Formats: sequence, structure tokens, C-alpha cells
Amino acid sequence: MDEHEIEALHFAIRGRVQGVYFRASMVAEAQRLGLTGWVRNRHDGSVEAYACGKPAALDALVAWAEGGPPAARVDECVVSPAEADAALHDFTQAATA
Repeated sequence: MDEHEIEALHFAIRGRVQGVYFRASMVAEAQRLGLTGWVRNRHDGSVEAYACGKPAALDALVAWAEGGPPAARVDECVVSPAEADAALHDFTQAATA
């Protein structure tokens, strides 16, 4: 992937997003889209994620995250630009923060 085509986004997702397979579903979706990064639960009940990849794939992940998996209820999905991390090679679940 040409590094000039790579962008990154930070996600802060609130609602009923823990205990509904949000992280596992986001990992599957991000991997399907060819993105790298991570997703983790936060102690406040939200989910946080960082994704890096091509803009069209990131747009698709944003659209997915705004709804989440079937059991989730997303009340808020705040997405902000982030620095791309070329050292990442996969999209994984990270430890709760």
C-alpha cells in the first residue's frame, strides 16, 4: 500500500456497545476492509478504536461503526483524524483501557 494513500481515524463509540460482540465484529469488518489498527473497551462503558488504511475503506468502517453489530445500540460515534501508524500489520482487539 502506498503510504500516501494511507490515512488514520480514531473512534469513540458510546451506547450499548459492550457485551454485544462489538469488538469482535469490528475486528472482522476492519480485516475484511484491509485495515490495520485496534479496538478496545473503555472502563466508562464505551468502545475506542484506531484504524489505518485507504480512505474508502475507512469510510466504510465509519459507516459500519455508526450502527455496529445487530445487538448493539450506537448512541454516538465520534470520529477524528489521527496519525497513521505504518508499524501496524493487522486489526486486533486490545486490552481494556
